[in-house]
Amino acid sequence: MHETSGGLSPFDIAAILVVASALLGWLNHHFIKLPHVIGLTVMGALAAIVLMVADAFIPGITLDDWVASMLEQMNFTDTLLEGMLSFLLFAGALHVDLDRLKASWLPVLLLSTVGVIISTVLIGGATWLVGGLLGLDIAPIWYFVFGALISPTDPVSVLGVLKEENVPAALQSAVAGESLFNDGVGIVVFAILLGAAVTGADFSLAEGARLFALEAGGGVLVGLVFGWIGYRALASMDEYVLEVLITLAIVMGGYALCTQLHISGPLAMAVAGLLIGNHGVSFAMSEVTRDYVVKFWELVDELLNSVLFLLIGLELIALVPGVPHVLLGLAAILITLGARAVAVGSATKIIPAARLDQKGAARVLWWGGLRGGISIALALSLPPGPTRDLLLAATFAAVLFSVLVQRATLGRLIESLKEKHAPAVEGDVGSVGH
Repeated sequence: MHETSGGLSPFDIAAILVVASALLGWLNHHFIKLPHVIGLTVMGALAAIVLMVADAFIPGITLDDWVASMLEQMNFTDTLLEGMLSFLLFAGALHVDLDRLKASWLPVLLLSTVGVIISTVLIGGATWLVGGLLGLDIAPIWYFVFGALISPTDPVSVLGVLKEENVPAALQSAVAGESLFNDGVGIVVFAILLGAAVTGADFSLAEGARLFALEAGGGVLVGLVFGWIGYRALASMDEYVLEVLITLAIVMGGYALCTQLHISGPLAMAVAGLLIGNHGVSFAMSEVTRDYVVKFWELVDELLNSVLFLLIGLELIALVPGVPHVLLGLAAILITLGARAVAVGSATKIIPAARLDQKGAARVLWWGGLRGGISIALALSLPPGPTRDLLLAATFAAVLFSVLVQRATLGRLIESLKEKHAPAVEGDVGSVGH
C-alpha cells in the first residue's frame, strides 16, 4: 500500500481516526456523558491542547507535530469536501420528508439562498469594521470571503441535533431542508469571492451571478438525473445487497461527475438523497431492502460524524493564536449570531408566504443555525499566510461556540418553547408559513 511521506498510509490514518473516535466515544459515554458529537469535539480539542503544552514544556515530546503532520497528510479540506460531505448529505437527505419540505419550500429556498447572501454581506462588513479597529492588515475582500465560509449552517451539525433533540416534525423539515441546501450555496459564493481575492480582480456581481447559476443549477440537474436513474434501478429488483451498492454508486459516481464538471456536488447529493429517501424508499424497495438501506446509511452517518467532530477538535493544533486572533475570534462569535438573526428574520418575514406561523420557530432556526466541518474545511483551504491565520482563528471560535454552546443548549431552548406554547406545540408547532 502506498505510504505518505510521514510513513503513514491512508489506511493507517483512517485506522487511527476510527480507533481514536471509538476510544474517546467510549470514555465520553461512561465518564463525561456529553452528547456524542460534543464529547468528541471537546476531547479532540483537549487532546490537541495537551499535546501542544507537552511539546512546549517537555523536551523531546513531539506528538503534536506528529498529529499535525498526520492531519496535513490526510488533507482535511479534500477529505471533507470531496469525500465525507457527499456521504453525509445523502444520508441526511434520506430522512427528510419531501412532502413536508414541499410545504415549506419558500422559507427553505429563501433561507438557503437570500439568507446566505445577506449573512455573507453582514459578516463581511462587520468583521471589516472590527479588523479596522484592531489595526489588522487584511484586504477588505477577505472579510467577505470569511462571511461566505461561515454563513452556511452545517448539515453535519444540524442533522446531528435533529436526530438527538425532540424537534417538531414540520420545523425539523424546514431546518433540515435549509441545512442541506445552503452549504452548496455557501460553497459556490465562497469560491467566487475567493477567486476574486486571490487574483486581485474586481468583483463582478454579474459574473458572480452567472457562475452561481451554472454551478448551483448544474448540481441540481445532476442530482435529479442520478436520483431518477437510481430509483429506476432500485425498482427493477429486490436484492438488498445490490440495492445498497446502487445507493453507494449514486453518491460516489454523482459527486465525482460534479467535481469533473465543476458544478455543485453538495446540491446534487441533497437532491438525489431526497428522491431516493422518499420515492425510492416508498415505491422501489421491499420492507427487507428498506431496512438494510436505511440502517446502512445511518451507520455511515454516525461513523463519519464521529470522525469529523474529532477532527474539528484536533485541528486546533493548526492554530497558534495571538491577541489579535483571540479578539477577532470573540468578535466573530457575536457577529455570526447577529447576522444569522437578521438573515432568518429577513428571509422569513419580508414575504408574507414565507412567514413562520408558530411562535418560537424563528428562534429555533436562529439558535439551531450551527456551524461545523464545512466552515473549518473552507478556512483551512485559504492560501497560507497571516490573513489565513486570522480568519482561521475567527472560524474556529465561531464553530467551537456553535458546537459546544448552541448545540448543547438547543434542546433546552426547544423544551422551554414547548412549555411556553404548549397548546400549539402539541398540535402542529414549527410548521412554516404556507
